[in-house]
Amino acid sequence: MSAAADESRTDLLLYVAQCYYEQGRTQEDIGSELHLTRWKVGRLLDEARGVGLVQIKIVHPQARRTDLEVAMRSRFGLRECVVVPGPENRGPDGEHIAAAAANYLKTNSSWITTLGVSWGNTLQQVAAVLPDGWTRGIEVIQANGGVSRSVHPTRAANIVTSIAHSGNGRATLLPVPAIVERIETRDALYTEGFVVDVLSRARKADALLFSLGALGPTSVLVESGAVTPAELAQLDSAGACGDILAHYITTTGEIAYDDIDRRTVGLSLDDVKTANCAIAVAAGTHKVPVINGALASGLCSVLITDEPTALAVLEHRHDK
Repeated sequence: MSAAADESRTDLLLYVAQCYYEQGRTQEDIGSELHLTRWKVGRLLDEARGVGLVQIKIVHPQARRTDLEVAMRSRFGLRECVVVPGPENRGPDGEHIAAAAANYLKTNSSWITTLGVSWGNTLQQVAAVLPDGWTRGIEVIQANGGVSRSVHPTRAANIVTSIAHSGNGRATLLPVPAIVERIETRDALYTEGFVVDVLSRARKADALLFSLGALGPTSVLVESGAVTPAELAQLDSAGACGDILAHYITTTGEIAYDDIDRRTVGLSLDDVKTANCAIAVAAGTHKVPVINGALASGLCSVLITDEPTALAVLEHRHDK
């Protein structure tokens, strides 16, 4: 084909594409003008996409970044990864990732009949956006302690009951502190029948849902009084980067400070590793260290995050 013919063909493709995509004209209308069948116009539109004159981009806030999902699954051996766009101009921080987690639960509701749940700001948002009737007859089980030692409520029980209520199910609560003051207290709690029963139920749940908490004075564990400022300093000195179910870990996924961990009430990290399906929800570059810790030690099989966070996690690992 000559250069002139190539240019003419490109002009035709461009004209047809602009008529259809920019002016909103039908294929029949364009075909009538150009004396072409609707099928011929359709083939020209396909050709325009094939040569790059037309590029279609999905811009819905919950459109998933499948290329990053594939990269994350391949790099970290995840069963699943959900990566949604970042939160720019879309409401309060964390709302987008909460919506992604809620959508994941709804999509997988056919096999999630029992759900172990931790607590925190992220899961509070997930509970708030789960629609009524997202499933039916689910049992939601509190997977770690959440009774506050301060005037700031932790809302752990509210999160569990809200998720259960919207799913037309029932809640099983664990009304004990997340971290107690003495190791002997935790040991005593573990002899109580109701604690043993609740944790056994959480351990056997179809799925375990939890957020990854960053280390810092604004974390819910600090604000609730479960961790004192002095303990926070100790954790920082010990190399802690964040927590999973109130277990503080390093960037390699190891327990950061044994004394505090031995006073933590709830499922253990070994329980998380052996869970039927461990769903971690976390977004924000400040959570990259704890996400990497969780991924390095196999503490989640499903990760729900956003694009900026996934890129930072992949780049962090590349730098190592």
